[in-house]
Amino acid sequence: MPSLNPSRLQRFKDKVVIVTGAGSGIGEATARRFSDEGASVLVADRDAAALTKVFDSLPADRTAARETDVSHHEDVKQMVEFAIERFGRLDVLVSDAGIFAEGDITQVSPEDWHHVQATNVNGVFYGAREAMPHLEKTRGCIVNVASVSGLGADWNLAAYNTSKGAVVNLTRAMAMDFGRKGVRVNAVCPSLTFTAMTADVAEDQEQLAKFAERIPLGRGADPVEIASVIAFLASPDAGFVTGVNLPVDGGVTASNGQPAQ
Repeated sequence: MPSLNPSRLQRFKDKVVIVTGAGSGIGEATARRFSDEGASVLVADRDAAALTKVFDSLPADRTAARETDVSHHEDVKQMVEFAIERFGRLDVLVSDAGIFAEGDITQVSPEDWHHVQATNVNGVFYGAREAMPHLEKTRGCIVNVASVSGLGADWNLAAYNTSKGAVVNLTRAMAMDFGRKGVRVNAVCPSLTFTAMTADVAEDQEQLAKFAERIPLGRGADPVEIASVIAFLASPDAGFVTGVNLPVDGGVTASNGQPAQ
């Protein structure tokens, strides 16, 4: 899938954006998209080496980086404070950082269960909580990265399904609570997207074919395709859109589950 070219767009000139999970995958593609459209971007990730690589490839005068584990409140608080110190304002928060653990509820360990919830749910909560006072000042917005797994469950991913379901409803709750303060809150819900998290699927042709069979468009997504929708939801083009959990899924959620014809 060729990269989508946003060169004609400068929707985020003079805006400041935080992207968590920006060291790879959807987060990296999103950080690049906002930067290409003129934003100053704070990239955050717990992987310092990956974060440095992304930081070094973006415009030095409009980019900052912060090693952050979103499962720790203090890390997230310092991340937001650093963005304000560096750029003076905040217009968009993209909460992308996430992990998964395989297994049904009898197989996933309590430790893995709590780690998934701490990262995928608490991380979104911490980010929104710390960013919200600044977003109220700029009438900014939040875009969360949820999943089709939060709209309908996947086999053998009980912890991940639960966490993304929580993100879906937290997105709605925040949209209701902060809409009258001028802050929009939306989420994207991707299906199979080719990132480090799905590398095992991408490398297994038999498994990949099974996934593709479930997707009406017949393929997984490139991260840039998810990033383009995140940018839309954060832009003035979506100025009357809030509380939406938008499937970016190649048609997966349009299906009733019957086999492909």
